[in-house]
Amino acid sequence: MIETPQEYTARILGYIEGSEPLKVIESTPRRLKKLLKGATRQKLSKRPDPTHWSVTEILAHLADSELVMGFRMRLVLGSNGVTIQGFDQDVWAEFSHYAKQDPRVSLNSFLAERERTIRLLKQVPAELWENYGMHTERGKETLHRIAGMMAGHDVNHLRQIEQTLASTNKRGANATKTSAKRKHRSR
Repeated sequence: MIETPQEYTARILGYIEGSEPLKVIESTPRRLKKLLKGATRQKLSKRPDPTHWSVTEILAHLADSELVMGFRMRLVLGSNGVTIQGFDQDVWAEFSHYAKQDPRVSLNSFLAERERTIRLLKQVPAELWENYGMHTERGKETLHRIAGMMAGHDVNHLRQIEQTLASTNKRGANATKTSAKRKHRSR
């Protein structure tokens, strides 16, 4: 699905409509750990189909995105009106070999950076929430908007992880049923 930067922004912010971004951001680590509990590395590495990322790839992306978003927030806080460079997540996934990353390392990196982000945001004075940067693709983004984009990004990927794990559970269950049927037939 190819979207314009404006369509992407609307979709991502739509995921958190009516929610407080900081609360969503704070809840993500707990929700993520709950989703991943008991999942094997093999299960995490399975793609639901050739066009969608595995959970391992999503976790690597979340770790990279957390670095990027934290950096952007710090740029905006330190230099109001600064340019914010966009990036191509697919290019990053390719040169970083997301599919080969250790999901635990990615998760731990995300969790550590997220804790720092939460601490930072809780300490930002009210008057600095309107500091902004000029995103190269999306235009003016205040700190409040960046936090909203981060929260919506979280919801988007939590849903993807949930769906991916559910689809791999179904495929695994179907494979087990098929295998059981074959065994029964061969008796």
